[in-house]
Amino acid sequence: MQYRQGSFGRVFLLKFEDHDDLLAEIKKLARTEKVNVGTVMLLGGMRTAGVVAGPREAVIPPEPLWKEFSDAREVLGFGTFFYKGEGDEPVLHLHGAIGRGGETITGCIRRDGTVFLVIEAVITEILGTDAYKAHDDATGVAMLKFRS
Repeated sequence: MQYRQGSFGRVFLLKFEDHDDLLAEIKKLARTEKVNVGTVMLLGGMRTAGVVAGPREAVIPPEPLWKEFSDAREVLGFGTFFYKGEGDEPVLHLHGAIGRGGETITGCIRRDGTVFLVIEAVITEILGTDAYKAHDDATGVAMLKFRS
């Protein structure tokens, strides 16, 4: 295990509205406010999303098992993001439990994440770490790394 100690910086309270692109808006805030490392907690409704609900098989590198929906569902989510610098995109890792009636999809919200009605979110900035995300050749995915 590796770890670093940091401290809380700014806290942002967000209201996403119907049809907003959830993933794009979180990344936009990180760029605009220059949040290098942060967490996001959210709850509300989603119209659509492409979710990775696990690997197809327990092998490395993993092949994603995709699940999609477009019927408006409830969501409860938590994620991290790491902004690597000028010109780079923040790397967002957002997991959620997304349900409607008796069906729930749990996994990584990766694409086409549009808001239904409203999503409320809290973004917390983490200061004083040397954390970032970078592609890992062995696993084929972006992994958390430390500079020093």
